[in-house]
Amino acid sequence: MPGPEPLSRSNSETQLDPATGDTEKPRSTRRSSIMHLIRLVAPYRIRWIGAIIALLITAGITLSLGQGVRIVIDEGFVAGSVSQLRQGVFLLLILSVFMAMGTFVRFYLVSWLGERVSADIRAAVFNNVINLSPGYFDDNRSGEIMSRLTTDTTLLQTIVGSSFSLALRSSISTLGALIILLITNLKLTLIIIGCVPVILMPILIFGRRVRNLSRSSQDSIASVGTYAGEIIQHIKTVQSYTREEYEKLAFGKEVDHAFGIAKRRIFQRAILMAAVILLVFGSLGGMLWVGGNDVLEGTMTAGDLGAFVFYALLVAVGVATMSEVYGDLQRAVGATDRLVDLITTKATISPPVDPVRAVDELPTRIEFKAVSFSYPSRPQQKALDDFSIDIEAGKIVALVGPSGAGKSTIFELLQRFYDPQSGGIYLGGTDIRELTPHDLRQQLGVVSQHPALFSADVTHNIRYGNPDATEEEVRAAAQAAYADEFIETLPESYGSYLGEQGVRLSGGQKQRIAIARAILKNPRLLLLDEATSALDTHSEQQVQLALDKLMENRTTLIIAHRLSTILHADQIVVMDGGKAIARGTHQQLLKDSELYARLANAQFRDED
Repeated sequence: MPGPEPLSRSNSETQLDPATGDTEKPRSTRRSSIMHLIRLVAPYRIRWIGAIIALLITAGITLSLGQGVRIVIDEGFVAGSVSQLRQGVFLLLILSVFMAMGTFVRFYLVSWLGERVSADIRAAVFNNVINLSPGYFDDNRSGEIMSRLTTDTTLLQTIVGSSFSLALRSSISTLGALIILLITNLKLTLIIIGCVPVILMPILIFGRRVRNLSRSSQDSIASVGTYAGEIIQHIKTVQSYTREEYEKLAFGKEVDHAFGIAKRRIFQRAILMAAVILLVFGSLGGMLWVGGNDVLEGTMTAGDLGAFVFYALLVAVGVATMSEVYGDLQRAVGATDRLVDLITTKATISPPVDPVRAVDELPTRIEFKAVSFSYPSRPQQKALDDFSIDIEAGKIVALVGPSGAGKSTIFELLQRFYDPQSGGIYLGGTDIRELTPHDLRQQLGVVSQHPALFSADVTHNIRYGNPDATEEEVRAAAQAAYADEFIETLPESYGSYLGEQGVRLSGGQKQRIAIARAILKNPRLLLLDEATSALDTHSEQQVQLALDKLMENRTTLIIAHRLSTILHADQIVVMDGGKAIARGTHQQLLKDSELYARLANAQFRDED
């Protein structure tokens, strides 16, 4: 089984990084991602302003500690004054208390911001993804989207709530320390300043490589999660075909691929940190040599040298911290890019600027006029080819034909999950593109061959058709679908949880829950995709009675594989190759349609 494909990034072009051979986003796109992140933080200005004030206070206190060190050395140790030593140590303790208080405020506010922004991004991503057209998910795997929603937002929370604060604090401390160094001793400061470009060079060289490898690492981790999720979802199929060992090997390759990218990222980051530390402390050693000679010659006091060393260490630690955090910030840029991709992706199916109102008053007549359609993933293959049909209000029309004839595509287009490339679909004489998708879908009730159930309880699954329904209405819908009898046998009756995708129910029970959901919605149009296919004969008869009652005075479109269930239809449309090749009643088609007669003879002979 091939490894999962990465998410498509159609929203932005990529370019090749000559330093690494990896693709990276254009700078303008990265800037827009960072601006998007800033906009998410902006509403909480009181907290981030408070965090910055606390950070400035703690940075100022940190810089003041150097003067405390100078006083302790010059006026305590060198002067031999116990009182001055006591005062110097007391001053350091007072500064430490204020610094601890400022650190508490800064850490709390910054961590709060990290958690809040992470939660906002998760909500923004989900709110946008849930409105995207189903066509988007043809090209983008749900597992990778979930990885963005969890892994990337967690990474971003760490960056906003920790690494960014460290980078800002180190920047302020380093700048302040350099200013004090310039005032204290120009010669030694010039030595340090001269070493800064040398220290920054590996940050610039290796930082870009770390950034690109970080993005690749996040993509590979998402692929691992997607692969594992798909196998677990189809675990019965895997075990049924005894493919466990194969999947272990295939998953191991995915893991090793992700590990290989992570190794490259870690290696580049380790080189970056080692180079910076070596250069920083090499520069510090040179400065100590020159400053020590000045103390011995009497041109500089020991206290001044001690304070200078303290500030030089602040600069060294600040630069080292920034070099380490730089990699994290680059990872944050990569994670932000991926999340902003999801937040800014536009749905291909959008509501019209001036939609038709009072959709529930439109006649329920359905018309397909010369509709041609190809799925985005298969643009060269027509699912419908110049297809036309006219379904009068209140009539029952069945669609029959071999697999791939285009029957399910009609349901997809009628719900406006996709728009046809040519032709039009009309509800009550109004093009459905003039209706909002929400208003259109409110008119439809769908029961599919493989109903989708949620892991919540029975009541939630039935009430999904009408969130405002009472308990009595839920039970009435279940009774009408002949689901009440098995629901009452469940451990907690209507409060019983169904497990992932309703795994605790049989296929027939799932379908009856789905039928109850449609009954509760009470739609004006019914779309039935072989709604009784998973039922035994007794249950099929019961549910068919419920469906017959539900179809009364409603326009109904049925996809039928078992022709015995549609003998009562007002019209049967025979489809093949995306076209309607015949239409009429059952008896008419037996005479006029060779394909229908062949299907009917084969099915009824098998049933006999």
